Amino acid sequence: MTAYDVIGDVHGCYKELTELIDLLGYTLKDGVCFHKDDRKLVFLGDITDRGPNSVDVIELVYRNVKAKKALYTPGNHCNKLYRYLLGHNVKIIHGLETTVAELNGLSEKQKRIVASHFKELYETAPMYLVLDDGKLVVAHAGIKEKYIGFYGKYVRQFVLYGDITGEKNPDGTPVRLDWAKDYKGKPIVVYGHTPVKEPRFLNNTVNIDTGCVFGGKLSALRYPEMKVYSVKSSMSYDESRFRDL
Repeated sequence: MTAYDVIGDVHGCYKELTELIDLLGYTLKDGVCFHKDDRKLVFLGDITDRGPNSVDVIELVYRNVKAKKALYTPGNHCNKLYRYLLGHNVKIIHGLETTVAELNGLSEKQKRIVASHFKELYETAPMYLVLDDGKLVVAHAGIKEKYIGFYGKYVRQFVLYGDITGEKNPDGTPVRLDWAKDYKGKPIVVYGHTPVKEPRFLNNTVNIDTGCVFGGKLSALRYPEMKVYSVKSSMSYDESRFRDL
């Protein structure tokens, strides 16, 4: 059985990502992560935006997925960056502006290379990951038991954005229902999307997004051990970004 290390929302925090990879016992050689026990990294989306080094994160994830040393499934920020790179009319706000600024700071050749890598990464990524013969599911914003194994439009919306109602919070973010509270499935679902101060274990689900880009921590869940590893963020702390679930 392959063992996995599922890393929460990186959001361009490359420094913390390399520290966490080191803490997990991986050796980085030419941008590719090797583990003596042949473990595999899993990225659950939102690898870019808001943080300082989205380009470096894209390249690291791309290299490791290509080398079959990592798995990746996209998040809502990944989806928006992909649409931007395709030339769609998207608003360059909510963190996308930091990634766009990084890309625009590259030479035209390097910008084309990074954009090509990210588009390939996104286009070849599954909507969510079903691992260990169905015992482990990794989805950016989570997934209800009844959706596991299905890939329609509504499932895609759910795994990218969560259980949204169409309403908005005062800060403009979508109102999200707590789907994990009612989860009764056998597969362990590991997700992120909603920053929490500590990893949240509830009903066979784990929220591993500990808000690194908001000054919290970057965390990984080691599976099947179900042990959490974290490194402290170097970013300034923003209490308002964390949700009490």
